[in-house]
Amino acid sequence: MTDDADARRLQEGRTLPDRSRSYGIAPDADVRHLAVALCLIAAFMVGELVAAIASGSLALFADAGHMLTDVGALAAAVWAARLAARPARGAWTFGLKRAEILSATGNGVLLVVVAVVISIEAIRRLIAPPTVDGTVVLAVALAGVLVNVAATLVLNRANRRSLNVRGAFAHVATDLYAFLGTAAAGLVIMLTGWDRADAVASLVVAGLMLVTARSLLAQSGRILLEAAPEDMSLDEVRAHLAAVDHVVGVHDLHAWTVTSGMPTLSAHVVVEDHCFASGHAPQILDALQSCLGRHFDVQHATFQLEPASHVAHESSQHR
Repeated sequence: MTDDADARRLQEGRTLPDRSRSYGIAPDADVRHLAVALCLIAAFMVGELVAAIASGSLALFADAGHMLTDVGALAAAVWAARLAARPARGAWTFGLKRAEILSATGNGVLLVVVAVVISIEAIRRLIAPPTVDGTVVLAVALAGVLVNVAATLVLNRANRRSLNVRGAFAHVATDLYAFLGTAAAGLVIMLTGWDRADAVASLVVAGLMLVTARSLLAQSGRILLEAAPEDMSLDEVRAHLAAVDHVVGVHDLHAWTVTSGMPTLSAHVVVEDHCFASGHAPQILDALQSCLGRHFDVQHATFQLEPASHVAHESSQHR
């Protein structure tokens, strides 16, 4: 509906149509895609671990370690999707939608730990390189490329608004690049016998893991610390709300993200005193909600309407 149509509805004293939509992880939309990718990665991880032991390749161990974090990321995404389907009740007033943020944080920490362990071992092997079977390394890496391409295509069909899905996708995509690097290392070892190529490839894998971890931890940290959404300017929000008819001012404005794709906002809105006597307050609430939905895609907001005379009764922390 256009802004003009909304304005006509408000002038006639009617409420605006409900444009609310589902936020966060859809209860069952992504579980199947995530489960398929999980099975692909888990099965190949076991095979790669066996090949790493047989060949003595640290690069394959590194890839297997990274794929372990992929398995964790995918399993957490499935777990979070199932938790998100539970309705809000009791003390859990938003349900368990933030479970995906906690799992994304855990995956980021796990990536850092595995990357550090791999880096330490890679440096040791650069100093004293062991013999590595380049043929096995190349064959397993090429198989890994195929498996990760398949998993990437499956995850590309899932809901990419979810931080867990984005994290899982990043894990798998990083593995794809890592396998390409490992294949190059195996080829170098086969052609030149330079065993240190295995350790160099391991350091590349560790670097990619740290980059992925930094992104996951930064995004999940903003949500856990209840920062305003990155793409939302509170000054712009305040200006738009203050521009609504009969609004005198806006204060105590807060915005945060409950879970991926679920921005939430609250504010104290000062309106002209006569709006309460005339019964116009409900129409102002409609206009405020409509403004947020149109301009900032925020559907969950709480407003406290106040007459101008009420400001003197509020504590300084709410002004």
